[in-house]
Amino acid sequence: MAIRPILRFPDPRLRAVAEPVERFDSELRQLAADLLETMRAAPGVGITAPHIGVPLRVVVLELTPGEVRTYANPQILWASTETSRATEGSVSMPGVTEEVERPAKIRVGWRDLDGTAHEAQAEGFLATCHQHEIDQLDGIFWLQRLSRLKRERVIARYGKLGRG
Repeated sequence: MAIRPILRFPDPRLRAVAEPVERFDSELRQLAADLLETMRAAPGVGITAPHIGVPLRVVVLELTPGEVRTYANPQILWASTETSRATEGSVSMPGVTEEVERPAKIRVGWRDLDGTAHEAQAEGFLATCHQHEIDQLDGIFWLQRLSRLKRERVIARYGKLGRG
């Protein structure tokens, strides 16, 4: 395992669409292990391969310490019309957060590190995390989910942190 450098906003690679995982092998397992170590060091609760400059559809979540979940090729299969708001941020933009509104419940499909397909329903913080990270895989940085005014304020706050 290795801690890898995290791309920082506004790196254009954070807006690129990630490629599907096609090989479920030792290299994928190593990438997942590196993502976990990098996320923990950041610190964060979720990270994607694009966050470290690897354009693959891989997500690692650890919402509860020791409960690691790894997803290859995750996709949202269904989303509720009911919405909820949660505070979000990014390992690529540390130090700033803002509330984002998203569907309250989703159904997600993915493959594990062996390539086995899975589906599950998620709600609450897990649903928020899935949507946030899948957006990242689709080239949608979380700021794009904010109004123009909120986005400008978050970018300004981030800029002040960088100059400090």
